[in-house]
Amino acid sequence: MNIPTKKFIPGIAWFFILLFLMCLPGSDVPSVGWLDKIYFDKWVHIGVFALLVTLFCWPFYRSNYSSQQRIQLFLKIAIAASVWGIATEFIQKFFVPGRDFDIYDWISDTIGAVIGYWFCKKKFLSKV
Repeated sequence: MNIPTKKFIPGIAWFFILLFLMCLPGSDVPSVGWLDKIYFDKWVHIGVFALLVTLFCWPFYRSNYSSQQRIQLFLKIAIAASVWGIATEFIQKFFVPGRDFDIYDWISDTIGAVIGYWFCKKKFLSKV
């Protein structure tokens, strides 16, 4: 039941792209006034974490794992993404100039992880 490592490259690449973006100093993060009114940054967090979970679940799509095993793996990936989301908030608070811990960013990350889990469960298991 081994999955080739190369199938995880998109997820790993996205992980590091997100890490880079989340470690940008506050002065480098653009602010567009009207987008702040619709909480655009929270929608971005939801989207990028949903994609993160999806990219890490994708290699299991046509694997030999049973549906139950895949559901468990998808859930573990979503939980790991949520934990990583809160870890990035602490990284921003303690190590990134001009950035702070924002609980609502982490909540948005977690919502995105749950959406990614739900999407993968619906799409990657319905075809089996």
